[in-house]
Parts: sequence; structure tokens; C-alpha cells
Amino acid sequence: MTIAQEKIPVAIIGTGNIGTDLLLKIQRSPYLDCKLFVGRNLNSQGMSRAVALGVPISDRSVEAILETPDAFKIVFDATSARDHLRHWPLLKKLGLKVIDMTPSHIGKMCIPAVNMAECLNAQNVNMVTCGGQASAPIAYVIGKTQKDVEYIEVVSSIASRSAGPATRINLDEYIGTTESAVQEFSGAKSTKAILNLNPAMPCINMQTTVFAKVVNPDMDALKVGIEAMVERIKRYVPGYSLIVGPIIENGRVVIMVKTLGLGDYLPKYAGNLDIINCAAIAMAEAFAGRKISFEEGSDA
Repeated sequence: MTIAQEKIPVAIIGTGNIGTDLLLKIQRSPYLDCKLFVGRNLNSQGMSRAVALGVPISDRSVEAILETPDAFKIVFDATSARDHLRHWPLLKKLGLKVIDMTPSHIGKMCIPAVNMAECLNAQNVNMVTCGGQASAPIAYVIGKTQKDVEYIEVVSSIASRSAGPATRINLDEYIGTTESAVQEFSGAKSTKAILNLNPAMPCINMQTTVFAKVVNPDMDALKVGIEAMVERIKRYVPGYSLIVGPIIENGRVVIMVKTLGLGDYLPKYAGNLDIINCAAIAMAEAFAGRKISFEEGSDA
């Protein structure tokens, strides 16, 4: 791998679970350098972690970025869909690349394993949702290998402890954006998304099940396509794995995947943080010039 000589300066808005986990992952990137971590509460756990890492912080949210826009090339928005509606027009005027971690459905929907190259020219890319990152690539393969996809339903289950306040207030947006992504990437006639916040102790790992109603399914082609897609995703989400299928059950195609986290901020059960954050970093590194190879071989 060729290491970039100079890291690209980035900023993160939002100091909750997603923003803090994202910060910790960026610290390992040879391509990205977090120059500012902003939110509203200087006493939050995320702010404390940033201070310990020597990352500059502010409690003035997006306003802190507007004061020194030339200091950044990429801004990650890890707040809420409602907040992103306000942040985006401000950041757009500055010409900054924006990676939207919220389910606002404003920017170009991005699933790196599927359409990374198409997103490189977009100023605002939307990372859909954690469930969308897990299921949309599977739905894409279904759409590519099957002739008539009538319906796709995706059910994601995550540990309740991994869902922060922003995730909880965005549940309606989560459902709508996930359904839109699954439909866009698969071409299915109709879609449905469900998110279960499971309070069980010990905490459950993130699992996503995709159900598809397909006329005369070609299971051989689907199996080959799914296995290849899982390997593509593992290039940037190491904890992503296929655990069931594809199989036929009660007249439906069923595929189940699991995502284990790296345990950067929350324990490994919080794969929902990893799948969206690793996808966002893969996209940011692509903006910075890294060419990720989804085939066998090295990246550059």
C-alpha cells in the first residue's frame, strides 16, 4: 500500500456514539487527519476522548467549522437528519465535501462496495443507515442476478445500548431512507425496512436479514453473487460475514449477515457503528486519493 505523504484535514460534527467511534477510526487512517471535533456539550464522553487524543474540540457545532472553512477538506456530519438539513446549505456554500452519517436522504446514497466510483464527484454523499449498509449490497446482488424481484424486506437487530439519542429520534427517517436505498440498488417493486433495538443482556451482535420474493429464483447465480459481495464489503468492514443462505424458506429467498465491530468506542457487539463508519472512512479515503481494490490484490 502506498501511504499518502500528507493527510487530508477533516472535521466531525456530532460527538455521540457514531461521531466518537468515527474519530477513533480516523486516528488510524494514513489518509485522514481530524482537525476539529465539534458538538454542543463539552462534558460529553466523546469530547473527553477527543481531548485525550489531542484533537481540537468546540461546543459551537457547525458554527466552529464556518469560522475556519479553509482548514478542512471533508466534513462528517454525525448529528441527526433534522440537523443535517440545516448544516448542508451552510457547508455547500463553502465547497466542502460532506459525508452525511444521518438518514437525511439529501446527498447521493453511497454503498462503497457498489457505487464508490459514482460518488467521487458528489459534494454530499449520504451513508444511508447502518441497516442500509448491511442490506443494500445484498439487495443489489438480488436485483442483478434475478429477473423479477417483487418485494424485499430487511430486518436489522442491534443492541439497544449501541443506539444513541440521535439514532432514536431518527427512527422514521431510518426506515424511509433504508427502504429507498434497498429499492434504488435492487430495483425491487416494493421494499420494507424494520429496525429492532434489543435490550437483551449480554448485548446482541448486529444481525440483518434480507427476505426477497422472487419469481423463479436462480439460486446458483445468487449464491455466487452474494459470496463475492460479502468479500467486497469485508475489504473495508472486516467484521461483516454471511451466516445464513441464500436459502428458500416459505417461498422467500432468505439471507442473513452479521456485523461485529472492532471495539473502538463501544464493545464489538456494536457492529452498527462499524458498518456505517467504516463505509464512511472508505469513501473519505477515496476522496483523499486512495484507490481501494475490491478484487484480490493491494490497494494504492
